[in-house]
Amino acid sequence: MYRQGDVLIVPVAESALPPHVGDGPKEPRDARGRLVLALGEVTGHAHAVVGPGQLIRESGPFGPMLLHLPDGGRVVHEEHAVIPLPKGWYRVVRQREYVPGSVRLVAD
Repeated sequence: MYRQGDVLIVPVAESALPPHVGDGPKEPRDARGRLVLALGEVTGHAHAVVGPGQLIRESGPFGPMLLHLPDGGRVVHEEHAVIPLPKGWYRVVRQREYVPGSVRLVAD
């Protein structure tokens, strides 16, 4: 399990992947060629993955994402240390904050 700021990255065994994983919408890369896991609303900094792979969004407004890194990759952010990730599948979860009457993503 890996954490960088408000992003949690959990390894997932390929056998535990949901059957619809191949049909999920693929997130595009940003202008710098990164897979953005979370974008800072205030600073514009991003928790992002560098390296070959795909980021697949699951349904729902707070739906987690599935990250596939066939050759491994690195999680980068302007204010955090780089986290190397071995090849495999991961579930990416944004930390949420409880606000009475609702739930919202934590602002970076």
